[in-house]
Amino acid sequence: MAGFNVLDYFFWLLLIIAFVMEAWALVDSLSVPESAFSAAGKWRKKMWMIVLVVAVVLGGAHAIAPAALGIRPIGLLIGILPVAAFIAAAIYLADVRPAVAPYKKNGRGDRRSGPYGPW
Repeated sequence: MAGFNVLDYFFWLLLIIAFVMEAWALVDSLSVPESAFSAAGKWRKKMWMIVLVVAVVLGGAHAIAPAALGIRPIGLLIGILPVAAFIAAAIYLADVRPAVAPYKKNGRGDRRSGPYGPW
């Protein structure tokens, strides 16, 4: 890491932000019931879990590689694997998450609901 310049740190920050986004997508998908995916017309939950776990593993490996192995971040950032992992998480967060949001169990109840039902 001694040979890193400001641009390397910037690209490393991009890798870390992508990893955080991939982890957020995975954690969010854990709180959605299985039936919500089919009700929204999306892939099954099991398929999304596989895709997002792979994305988190790839994103985490690419985020820690500059520190652990001393690899320059730009070389990692332009590869196909971190880009594909980021795109998978982005598709989940931009398309699937809003579609399954009405079916999500959040534990707080419906904010537009009174003691005897919706109002």
